[in-house]
Amino acid sequence: MASTMHTLRLTALRSTYRIRPRPRHYLLQPALASSFANSTRHNASDTTAPYSFRESLDSSTRAFYDSLSPEDRIRYEQDAIKLDEYMTSPAIEARLNAVVSEAAYHVSRQTPRDKPMPGGDEQRFKPGLMAMGEPNEMDSGEDELFEGDDMSSIAHGELEQHRELRTYARIAAWEMPLLSKLAKPFEPPTTTPLRFRYTTYLGETHPAALKIVCEFSPIDLPLTPAQRLTLIKLAGVRYDPQRDLVRMSCEMFETQAQNKRYLGDLVDTLITEAKEGEGFEDVGVDFRHVKWKDRKEFPEGWKLSGGKRKALEERREERERNEKERLARGEIVDGVGVIEAAMRSARAEERVEIPVAKRVVGGKGRQRTAR
Repeated sequence: MASTMHTLRLTALRSTYRIRPRPRHYLLQPALASSFANSTRHNASDTTAPYSFRESLDSSTRAFYDSLSPEDRIRYEQDAIKLDEYMTSPAIEARLNAVVSEAAYHVSRQTPRDKPMPGGDEQRFKPGLMAMGEPNEMDSGEDELFEGDDMSSIAHGELEQHRELRTYARIAAWEMPLLSKLAKPFEPPTTTPLRFRYTTYLGETHPAALKIVCEFSPIDLPLTPAQRLTLIKLAGVRYDPQRDLVRMSCEMFETQAQNKRYLGDLVDTLITEAKEGEGFEDVGVDFRHVKWKDRKEFPEGWKLSGGKRKALEERREERERNEKERLARGEIVDGVGVIEAAMRSARAEERVEIPVAKRVVGGKGRQRTAR
């Protein structure tokens, strides 16, 4: 029990009625209580107790002990002796050992394996690099000591990046083709006049990620021409007459859902005001905020119609047919053939005999070259 509590770094808890340790010979004297009772009966005015018992009490218990009558002191001492004998009995010790062992087992199960116990003598090992990515990293144990025969940390980083790329390659080769079974043909929305645009930064936190943009065309809303004109006047500079779109954005709330809900409520308010509010017939439409773009349109006379395209093809076929006939009659000069023939004749005229050097042996063993 003591070793288990030492392992858990637990402090032994004492019973509320258990007194501090005292000499063992005092607990082995069965006649002590009767002799103490006889002595108190002969001297009732004595407020002190035997030294061996009273001095073993702490200050608060001793004060309570002194406030008792002689008969209550005897009963108190007898109860204390019985409680001490009960707590030190083998049966109770076995039960306490079992409870402490069970508590130690649960604490050891709840303690992370890669972290040592607070104040523990043994240090738990950490998973090594070779166990990285394994289902149970603790099974591989620690890495061996570095002896200068391993890669550098930069090389291990490159290796880990290569493993990650291979993982995504396997996903692209084996798992992503299965997504084709879930593919559906695209159907453009017909009953959603409101279009919302979101912004994401691929998992990174950014203030602009909260911004929601809403676009809609007044002609798609269930409004009359007069109500549509009123809504355009209420939209003000947010209306683009070139594309016939009203564009609004919101980023004043903490989440995208709140910003989207605000824009939806704002569109509902605009529709309600356009239907039930003032018509603003005396207010004109102001498009001074629009930068008009001069769009160049292709002239209608230059566009190819069916008849023009057919006549153009007929003219091309007739031209090709005439060229083939002239080539067959020899009326068309083949420029490439003429140039090649001229080059062949020029090379034949420019041929010149090249003299060959002859070796002549002179006097006194000398050699000279004559041409």
